[in-house]
Amino acid sequence: MPNFPRREADVVALANAMVAGYKAYAADFPSADSVALTRVLGEYNKAKTTQISMMGLAQTATETKNLRLYALEEIMRNELEKSKADVDSDSKKLEYIGWDPKAEPPLLTPPGQPRVLDPVSHNASTLVLDWKAPARASGGFVRNYIIERRYQPVSGSDLWIQVGIALETEVTLRDQPRGLQLEYQVKAVNAGGESAPSNTVAVVL
Repeated sequence: MPNFPRREADVVALANAMVAGYKAYAADFPSADSVALTRVLGEYNKAKTTQISMMGLAQTATETKNLRLYALEEIMRNELEKSKADVDSDSKKLEYIGWDPKAEPPLLTPPGQPRVLDPVSHNASTLVLDWKAPARASGGFVRNYIIERRYQPVSGSDLWIQVGIALETEVTLRDQPRGLQLEYQVKAVNAGGESAPSNTVAVVL
């Protein structure tokens, strides 16, 4: 036996079929109150028509409201720009009209110092370094790491130079100078600046 429909369209379709069937086969359904069913179906159809009409009006009203909102925003922006110029020397006065001057963005804390830099392996001109992330709460978040190198013994021209960037706490450096003593260090970086350098490791490839 079929289940009573749940979707509105299916309920209405069944109602129309019942009205038509009761009218065409009245003798077969002597208990049916087709008059009441027809009346309630008519009331539904009227309410549905009203709803559709009101939805159309609501959509039109919403579009009109949005147009008025855009116009309001435009004049507000223009007036605010003029008001900013009026009190340029004392922008705090903008609070009188409900507009807070833009606060300076908070300064970002540079990351903490990377820890335990270690040359994991090396061969030919390739070097693998790993390290530990900065200690928890020792600074700001880490965006990335930069790897720096210098020659030993250090002379005036042998300053630290950047030789790599890493997102994780490991890097593989290829095409490194061979037969020379090199020193490496790592710094953590974010928009607030660089951390203090990690410990230094010396390597000869």
